[in-house]
Parts: sequence; C-alpha cells; structure tokens
Amino acid sequence: MRILFFVLFLLMMSCASYKQNIMFKSTEGVAPEQVKKEVTSAEKNYHIQKNDLLTLQVYSNQGERLVDPAPELSKENGIADELAQSEITYLVNLQGVVRFPMIGEINLENLTIRQAEEIVQKEYAKFFKEPFVMIKYVNKRVIMLGAVGGQVIPLTNENMSLLEVLALAKGLPNDSKANTIKVIRGEKVFEIDLSTIQGFKDGNIIIEPGDVVYVEPIRRPFSEGLKDNAGVASLLVSLVTLLVILRTY
Repeated sequence: MRILFFVLFLLMMSCASYKQNIMFKSTEGVAPEQVKKEVTSAEKNYHIQKNDLLTLQVYSNQGERLVDPAPELSKENGIADELAQSEITYLVNLQGVVRFPMIGEINLENLTIRQAEEIVQKEYAKFFKEPFVMIKYVNKRVIMLGAVGGQVIPLTNENMSLLEVLALAKGLPNDSKANTIKVIRGEKVFEIDLSTIQGFKDGNIIIEPGDVVYVEPIRRPFSEGLKDNAGVASLLVSLVTLLVILRTY
C-alpha cells in the first residue's frame, strides 16, 4: 500500500511540474476576428527608423552597368566593374540621419525605401550622370522560439508573411502544435491556428520587424515530469526499495 502511495505521489508531482517551461501562456490575446482584420489590411512598405542599418549602391547612366547587355564584351575590353560596391552598412542615428559617401548627412527617417532612393538619387546627380540608386535595410529580423528552437530570422523582403518566416525556420517540427502559434507584437498577442485551411487563411499575417513568433511544443507530461524530477524520483525509488528489503527481512 505504501509503495502504491509513493508511485501515485510521484505521478502527481511529475504532472504538476512539466508545464514550467511553457512560455507566453494565454492571458488576453487578440480575438480571431481582429487577427483576420490584421491579415486583410493593406500591405504597407517599410519606413526607415532610427538604428537601421542600410546598404547603398550607386550606378551611373540609369543603372547601365547594373544591367549589362553585353558582359562578355566588357570583359574583353578590360572594363572593370568599378561601380560594384561591397556590402558596407550605414547607420541611421538617433536623429534619423545617415551619412553617405560624397553627399554627406541626410535625414531619411520615416521614409519608405523608394522615397529614400529618390532623395539620395537627386543628391548623387550632382556627381554622376543619371544615377541609379539602390538602398536596402539589413538588420530587420524576427525572433522564433518554442518547438522551432531559438532562431533569429532576417526579414530580407518587405511584407513577409508568417508562413514565409516559418519556412525560413525549416517549418514546423513533429513535436509542435500547428494550432497554437503566437505572434507577439508589442502589447498585442495574435493566437493563430495553422492546422486547418481556414485557419491559414485567417491567420497568415504579415510579420513586422521585432515580432516574436512562439510555436508551442507538444507536451509529454509523464516523461517530462520524470526528467524534471529525476533526482527526487531516484530518491523515492531508493526509499521504496529499502522499505521492501526491510519488510522482507
């Protein structure tokens, strides 16, 4: 009887402790209707913010060397690609100002990438004939946690969806819950169910820089509880064994 009591106690203890590592437990999430509204809202272009890292490429003659109609001829004539530039990054400081070569400081905060390209292009027109400018941001990312492991996924394109980000994280592993995915954005928490086609249509939201995506893992109460309490379980087994031996003799 005592042995049965110890076993039951061990089972209760293990089941009570296995949930300790679950993150972002639901409190007041965003209603499914609001998630759907977020999905169907118009996609927006990213606006440059403080502390962004930008890359800059400048080409003359409206990008003639960027799209070379005869690259073999250029090589034969020994024309070096002088305008090919390495991935040098430029910081947008706390005043929203970034400093570029030749044109100096320029305020680009709250501008879209295309608007920034147009302004910078006008500045480089003072030095180059019909310049073509390309600007990209390189430090925008989303944090992936839970069953997918701790990953930082760079957002290389604008308006990337949840499904695209999950694909970059190598998809959902077998021990994950497709119906319990949380997207944390500031004070908002979107709870998304991707286990059905309708859930995918309603929940494939556009991911924004700084979002946290948490994929809840499938829980195994008994095995995880035993693992969490391995030391206590070993002690209890030893005590039970000792009691059995004492009663035998």
